[in-house]
Amino acid sequence: MPAPVKDSLFNKSQFRADLTISKTPIPAYKKCLKEATAKMDQWFMDGMDIEQLVFARAWLIDQVLCLSWEHLDWTKGCPIALLAVGGYGRGELHPGSDIDILILLEEDHYNEHQDAIEHFLTLLWDIGLKVGSSVRSLAECAHQAVNDLTIITNLMESRVISGPAVLHERLLDITDTDHMWPSQRYLQAKFEEQRKRHRKYNDTEYDLEPNIKGSPGGLRDLHMLGWVARRHYGTHDPAELLELGFLSNVEHQQLLRCRAFLWKIRWALHSQTGRSEDRLLFDHQRTLASQFGYHDHTGALAVEQFMQSYFRTVMIVSQLKDLLLQHFDDDILSAGESQEVRPINERFQVCNNYIETVHDKVFAEYPPAILEMFVLITRDQTIQGPTAETIRLLRDYRHLVDSTFRKDPRCTRLFLELMRAPFTLTATLRRMARYGILGRYLPEFGQIIGQMQYDLFHTLTVDAHTLLLIKYLRGFSYEKSRQQFPIASKIIHRIPKPELLYLAGLYHDIGKGRGGDHSQLGAVDAKQFCRVHGLNKEDTSLIVWLVQEHLTMSVTAQKKDLSDPIVIQDFARRVGTRERLKYLYLLTVADINATNPGLWNGWRASLLQQLFSQTHQLLKRGIDNLPELNEQIANTQQKALLLLKEKGFEEAWILKLWEQFNDEYFLRHQSDEISWQTEGILNHRPGKPLILIPEVKDGYEHQGSKVFVYTHDQSNLFAATVAAFHQLGLAIQDARIITSNNNFSLDTYTVLEEDGSAIGPNPERILDIQVHLQNTLAAPDKFPELIRRRTPRQLRYFNREPVVLISNQVEPRQTILDITATDRPGLLALIGKSFAKLQLQVHGAKIATFGEKVEDSFIIADSNGDTIRDAQSCKKICDTLSSVLREASSLDAITP
Repeated sequence: MPAPVKDSLFNKSQFRADLTISKTPIPAYKKCLKEATAKMDQWFMDGMDIEQLVFARAWLIDQVLCLSWEHLDWTKGCPIALLAVGGYGRGELHPGSDIDILILLEEDHYNEHQDAIEHFLTLLWDIGLKVGSSVRSLAECAHQAVNDLTIITNLMESRVISGPAVLHERLLDITDTDHMWPSQRYLQAKFEEQRKRHRKYNDTEYDLEPNIKGSPGGLRDLHMLGWVARRHYGTHDPAELLELGFLSNVEHQQLLRCRAFLWKIRWALHSQTGRSEDRLLFDHQRTLASQFGYHDHTGALAVEQFMQSYFRTVMIVSQLKDLLLQHFDDDILSAGESQEVRPINERFQVCNNYIETVHDKVFAEYPPAILEMFVLITRDQTIQGPTAETIRLLRDYRHLVDSTFRKDPRCTRLFLELMRAPFTLTATLRRMARYGILGRYLPEFGQIIGQMQYDLFHTLTVDAHTLLLIKYLRGFSYEKSRQQFPIASKIIHRIPKPELLYLAGLYHDIGKGRGGDHSQLGAVDAKQFCRVHGLNKEDTSLIVWLVQEHLTMSVTAQKKDLSDPIVIQDFARRVGTRERLKYLYLLTVADINATNPGLWNGWRASLLQQLFSQTHQLLKRGIDNLPELNEQIANTQQKALLLLKEKGFEEAWILKLWEQFNDEYFLRHQSDEISWQTEGILNHRPGKPLILIPEVKDGYEHQGSKVFVYTHDQSNLFAATVAAFHQLGLAIQDARIITSNNNFSLDTYTVLEEDGSAIGPNPERILDIQVHLQNTLAAPDKFPELIRRRTPRQLRYFNREPVVLISNQVEPRQTILDITATDRPGLLALIGKSFAKLQLQVHGAKIATFGEKVEDSFIIADSNGDTIRDAQSCKKICDTLSSVLREASSLDAITP
C-alpha cells in the first residue's frame, strides 16, 4: 500500500497528540476510526481500487490493535502473541467485517495475563470495534484443531499483529499436514462443508436475493479455493499458484476480476447498512445499480442489468471453482490410484469414469469435437463429467465456436443428436452453459445468461428457468413424476418427437430482455434455428407455434371462464390439432413449475386439466360441433337428477327448486356440484345463511375446497364474503357468483389456505369457516372492518401503478372489469368493499396472483343487474378503484 495512503489513514504523530487531550484513549481511537472510515468510503465512491481499500482497512485495524496491545505490559508471565485469524488473517477487511483475533499463549497460564487481556478486549469494544476473540495456548490450539475444520482453517490463515513471531511459527508447525488434517482429508471435509452450504442456498447461484458471501459462486467459494491451495501447496497467493501451474494466466485474471466485483458489492452493502450485511436484498439491488452506474433502458431495468452482471460473475466463479476443485481432486484425492483408461474413439477416452481428450490438440484440430464430447457424455451413464484438464482445454478453445462452427453440418447434426439424448440431457446442457459453450453455440441463449426479472414471480434468471423447464419436461417420462403430474406423465409418452418439445422449451423465453413481445421475438429465433439445423416444415411450424403460444394455455385456464363453451371453442381454434394440444399442455405445466416453486398448486393443475380435457374432446368431435345450450343444460340436469334420486329425493321437489335457477347456473356447474348444492338447499332450514363445504374426494384435496353460499342476495354480500375469507386466512382462487330468479345467492368459491395448501379433511377448520361466514353474512351491511395485516418484506419493495379496465366487447351481455395491481394482504377484500360503495353487483371472478402482481377479472353489473355502458360511470369505477389500490400499495411500500 502506498505510504501516502497509510499516512492519510493513520498518522501516528497526530494520533499520539490526540491521546493527550483526554484522560482515556477512547475518544482518540474513536476519532481515528471515524475519520479513516469516512475517508475510505469517499475513496470507494471516487473509484479507488477495491483491493487497496480492503487491504487498507485491515492495515488500519492492525495499527489500532498493535498500539492498544503495546500499551499494556505483557512481560510478566509466559510468552504471548496477538494474531489475526480468518478473513482478517488474510489481510482482508470490509467496513462491517468481523475482526477475528487469537490471543496465543505459549503455556496454559491465562491467569498470568488475565487483567491485561480483559483490559485489551474491553478497550476494543469501547472504541466500537466488532471483535471476535479467543484465548488459547499452543497445546489447546492443537487439541481443538485436530477435529475442528473451522479452527484449523482459521489457524492456517493466521498472522502476527504483535508479539513474538516464534510463537506463531510453532503454532504453524504443530498444525501442519504432518501432524493433522492431511490434504486429502481436508479437501474431502471442505467438499462436504461446501455441499451443506450450497444446500442452504438451494444449490443455485440464481437466488432472487443472494448472499454474496455464502451463495454458490460467492466469496466463500473463492475462499475455499484459497484454503485448499494453502493446505496442499502451502500458499494461497494466486501469483504463486500461477507459477505452480495450478492456475493459468487467464484463470488468474478472471479470479481477480470476479473477486474485485464481489468485494465492491460487499463494501457498498456494509457502508450503506452500517453492519455486516451480505444479503443482496431487493432494496439494496436498486441502490447499488444506481451507484454502480447502471441506467434503465428499453427491455431491461438498471437493477436487472446490475444483477445480470452479478449472476454472470458468480457463474464464472462457479466455473473456475469446479475446474480447480476437479484439479485438486485429480492431484490430491485420486493421487496414487491406478488409472483405468477406456478408449471411446480416436479423439476421446474415459479415465476413471471421466472423459478426456486423447491429446491437447483435439479441439484445435477438429472443432466439432467440442459438441461431440457432450454427446458422448449423454450416451454413457458411467461418465461423471470431463477431467479438469479437458475442462481447461474447453475453456481455451471455446473461441472456436463461432459463426462458421454454428453453420457446420457436423455441428448442427451433433446438437440435434444431443437434444435426442437418452440420458442426462439437462445436466449436460447445464454443463455446456457453465463451460461457456451453450451461450456461444446459441448466441441468443448467451444474451439471457444471468438475466433476472425484478419481480417475485420469476424466482430464477431466464437461463436457469429455461434449463429447469427442460428438466421438468424430461422428468415427466420418469416413474417418480406420475403422482405429481399424472396427466403429463401419460401425454409425454404419446408425443412422437420429444426433442421438438425440448427445443421449444429452450427458445420459449429466449426473446426476453430486448423489449417487445418476447414470444414473437423468440419465435423468430426459433425459426432461424430450425432453418440452420435443417428441420422439416412440419417440425419447424410446431416449434415456432409453441414458442409463440407458450403463454396461451396458462392465461386461458387462469383468467377465463372454462364453463363457457365459446371460451373452449376459441382456444381450440387457436390450437388446431390434438397433437399440438399435447405439446402445449406439457410445455405449460413445465413452464409454471420452473417459474416459481410456489406457483404450482392443485387449483392450477385442475384448471389446466379441465381445459386440456374439454379442448381435446372438442377437437376430437370437431371444433364447430358445440352442443346446443339447451341440450347441454338438459344433459347436466339429467345427470344431477339421477344422483339426487339415488339419495332418496323426490323428483318433484328437485324440479320445483330448479325452477328458481337460471340457465347460467346449469351452464357453469358440473352435475356433481349441482347435486350436493341442491341436496344442501333442500335439507336447509330457512333463517340462516347456508354455508356448504363438501368433503373433498381422496386424491383431490390439492385442488382446493368449494364453499357454497346460499342466502338472500344483498348489495354487500360479495364484499362481506371476501372480507370474511380474508379474516379466516383463506385465499380465493375462483368465484362463480350467480343470483337465482327468487333473489337468492348461488355463489361458489374455490379457496386454499394462504400458504397454498388445501383445507383438507379437517372438520374443526371447516366448522370454524362455516360459523364465521354464517355470522358475517347474517348481516352483510355490518361486516367487520378489514383486518390490517403486516405486508411481507419482499412485497414492500414493489409498488406498481394499478391498471383498471372495463370492457363490454368480449361478451355484450356482460361488463368485464380487469384489475392489475400490486399484491397486498387483504387486497381482494378491499376491492369487495369498494364494489359495495360503488353499488356494483358481482357475477363472477377470476383471481390470479403472480408474485407481487395480481391480475383479477370480475363480471360486474350495476345495482339493477344491468351491464354498465355509460362512459362516465365506467370512468368513475376505474378512477375510484385505481385510487383505492394506489393508496393500498403505497401505504407501506419501500421506495428507492
